[in-house]
Amino acid sequence: MERIRQLYVSMTGHEPADILQLSGAGSNRKYFRLTNGDGQPLTVIAVVGTNVEENRSFIAKSRIFHAEGLPVPKVLAVSEDEMVYLQEDLGDTSLYTYIAEGRNNGGRYSEAEEAAICDAIRWLPRFQFLPLKQGVGDLFQYNYPQREMDRTSVMFDLNYFKYCFLKLKGVEFNEYDLQHDFEALANDLLEENEETFLYRDFQSRNVMRKDGKSYFIDFQGGRKGPIYYDVASFLWQSSAKFSNILREQLIDEYLDALQPFRQVTKAAFMSKLHLFVFFRILQVLGAYGYRGLWEKKAYFTNSIPLAIHNLQQELALGTCDSYPYLKEVSLSLVNLNAEDEKSREEAAAKKAKVTAYLQNDKTYLSHTDTPHDSLPIEGMKSVGQKETSLLVRVFSFSFKRGIPADETGNGGGYVFDCRSTHNPGRYDEYKPLTGLDQSVIDFLEADGEILTFLESVYKIVDFHVARFKERGFTNLQISFGCTGGRHRSVYSAQHVAEHIHQKFGVEVHICHREQNIEYSLTSNRTN
Repeated sequence: MERIRQLYVSMTGHEPADILQLSGAGSNRKYFRLTNGDGQPLTVIAVVGTNVEENRSFIAKSRIFHAEGLPVPKVLAVSEDEMVYLQEDLGDTSLYTYIAEGRNNGGRYSEAEEAAICDAIRWLPRFQFLPLKQGVGDLFQYNYPQREMDRTSVMFDLNYFKYCFLKLKGVEFNEYDLQHDFEALANDLLEENEETFLYRDFQSRNVMRKDGKSYFIDFQGGRKGPIYYDVASFLWQSSAKFSNILREQLIDEYLDALQPFRQVTKAAFMSKLHLFVFFRILQVLGAYGYRGLWEKKAYFTNSIPLAIHNLQQELALGTCDSYPYLKEVSLSLVNLNAEDEKSREEAAAKKAKVTAYLQNDKTYLSHTDTPHDSLPIEGMKSVGQKETSLLVRVFSFSFKRGIPADETGNGGGYVFDCRSTHNPGRYDEYKPLTGLDQSVIDFLEADGEILTFLESVYKIVDFHVARFKERGFTNLQISFGCTGGRHRSVYSAQHVAEHIHQKFGVEVHICHREQNIEYSLTSNRTN
């Protein structure tokens, strides 16, 4: 903060009224908005980078682009070590945010939204062909982390897909055969070698909307490379949900804006474009695998099915036919996604069935012995029904509200602390969910901590249940606590309850106390 303040004072001659940190994006760079004495946003954004070369790349390119009349944020001041700089404030509305209504409406965009999308892609050729313009100088000398899209960078992206997606998804493949097709794909991608600028991150999140105009950010990773990559990146962004009709319209807009720089037929352009669409999908899946499957970020995990859908379309178009083994692996991903989708639908249906039953069965939730009219789902019974065999009560709870009391007077059982495991509640996307939601289940199981924890729990409770049955005991209580009683404890209690019921056939009463959910798994064996 102090370095930002000093740079601001050196530029303006007075102190900022406030320095507010903005929410982060995908990188480690930090962004701050500075306000003036009236508390109104000043047109200054402070950027604190972690790599001086990356900062230099943005600063140099911004100045070149700005001098050529391209709509990018103007750099206003730079610290001596180039680790902090101030730039023009373009507001908070990205194109991605601006078109949110149409995107959430299944890709049915309004005229205003379509106009904004068209405006963005019409600017692209000017960025791409600027290096060829006389008098601009060598833009590529500022490229970071590399000067051009070459064979090494292509193979890096393809291996990223292999190791960060295929491996994490558990897909079996032949390393040699896959590498052979990777080499062939790299040859075709690098067939053209022209002095054009590859923006690299040309997507709706990196286009800002201010005063009805488009402005462009995050171009520091740009390099020398083919023009098709940016078009593929923009139009086939998984979460954008552009229809094929809208894509055709946007390609026409791009080709029209391209005419002053290059004459190309649409057929020739399209034949090459789809090869880059295929490559871009593989690259994106690698990123989604790392950010979603490994780092547990829900946005990326939830985007995987959308990317697989795009992959399926490219398979149908025959884009992958020249790479038979890569095509085979891609088809396996499509099939795996279909199986995952079926599992998600079954889990959602099961959860909806339980929720509907609990919501409709008011007497059941109030712990009375009054018979209820609604039919329970299979394996459930009312709490009030009497039974002489062993009853296991399994609770999830928050330590903040105390450990559940044993109302049977037995005083036995266990209390397990789940707080040593990775907490989904630390991440905004999981906060409104519970340990019954599939995305939370996937999060907890991915790093294996909760599974290792429960392995020990199963051994303890299995022995206890078996001995209690032998000795004719009628009650056993097992409780799982965590910070909020929402994620880890709910997951653990649910899995242990189902495990006991399935293995021993005894009645298990489940109570997720903080979620106000209770029901019983009825006995299905004779004791």
